[in-house]
Amino acid sequence: MSIATRAYFDESIHFSKEEDSVKDGIRTVSATNYKKLKYPRWAPTWDSKQELAFHNPKPFAHTDRGYFGDPSFDSLFKETGAKAKKLTPKLGTEVTGIQLSKLTDRQKDDLALLVEQRGVVAFRSQDFKNLSFDELKKWGRYFGPLHVHPTSGAPLGESEFHLTFRRGDKLEQKRLLSKRLNNISFHSDVSYETQPPGITLLTMLQTDAGGDTQFVDMIEAYDRLSPTLKKFIDKLQVSHTSKDQAWNSKKEGGITRKPSIDSIHPLVRYHPVLKKKALFINSSFSTKILGLKDEESDFLLSFLINHTESCLDAHIRPSWDENTVVVWDNRRLIHTATLDWDSDSIRHSFRLTPLAERPVGSEEEFQAWTPEKEEEKIKHTEEYLQLTPEEYYNKFYANKT
Repeated sequence: MSIATRAYFDESIHFSKEEDSVKDGIRTVSATNYKKLKYPRWAPTWDSKQELAFHNPKPFAHTDRGYFGDPSFDSLFKETGAKAKKLTPKLGTEVTGIQLSKLTDRQKDDLALLVEQRGVVAFRSQDFKNLSFDELKKWGRYFGPLHVHPTSGAPLGESEFHLTFRRGDKLEQKRLLSKRLNNISFHSDVSYETQPPGITLLTMLQTDAGGDTQFVDMIEAYDRLSPTLKKFIDKLQVSHTSKDQAWNSKKEGGITRKPSIDSIHPLVRYHPVLKKKALFINSSFSTKILGLKDEESDFLLSFLINHTESCLDAHIRPSWDENTVVVWDNRRLIHTATLDWDSDSIRHSFRLTPLAERPVGSEEEFQAWTPEKEEEKIKHTEEYLQLTPEEYYNKFYANKT
């Protein structure tokens, strides 16, 4: 039994056999929707030549650019005249008067630290989407290797971009709500990867009113818990999987660019720059707490997920327009799209997704981690997932304080 009752299938990123088209092995949006695109070079495609053409990345040592940021952020504001407005006292900032496309390396370091401290930053009046694909990839790689999504749409030949695309008709909205009361699916992007993303950037290409992205701060959600519960969950591990996402994509006639993956991550994650802890679970990819029986795992996951998704006093939802870029720290936040329109307008955006460090539970684990140790640990993932609660306890918890 699994708590993941909301198998993650977001039609805005996947091929739809009911609405999209296929030509010469390349799946893309319908001719009707293609004509509506303001930026046709960003048309989503799913190229059959990319079926299992990629591999999950091997462990690597990540250098967080936030370590090099200046806490005064003078390079971003004092030296440019840009203005910042807090969206809430603890979470979220809106910035005007600076172009992400023109940032120096020093300013990018400050950007990383600003995003990590504020969680999510919305940049208005941006020209970022007008850069070439190569310029954008170079920009993103400054923060880490770029992720290749296993199933989402991407510009033709540009697999390192992740596209979201709400089609210009009402069929998609109708299907999404045909079996559910809402379309809220809070998640941390691709948390099933061995080293999930850190600094993440979403650029709007085409939109109308509504469709905000909502964010919840998982550091604050963790801090709200009692000391007793924190002590219990601090040592727990959770399985995350891409299998449901891949299965749903194939069911709709899409592709899988790389093999499905299961990863074991700490339930409570340590942020090495902020030196704080955050809950690291979500209803889309987290399936089971290891070492607990099914009913125990489901009960605790349900409680924690309900806590995080209802924590609206640790929540923001910056609004979109067609010149907004939102940058957030995928390690400390969960987010969801919002289906709050019933028009035939297009919603179209792209994501740059640099990978970050391996999730760990403490400063000591972070300092002791090496790629070599991680590769050895990964070899045992399937073995650990198959252990009974008693076997898991004896292997990892017995005789340990």
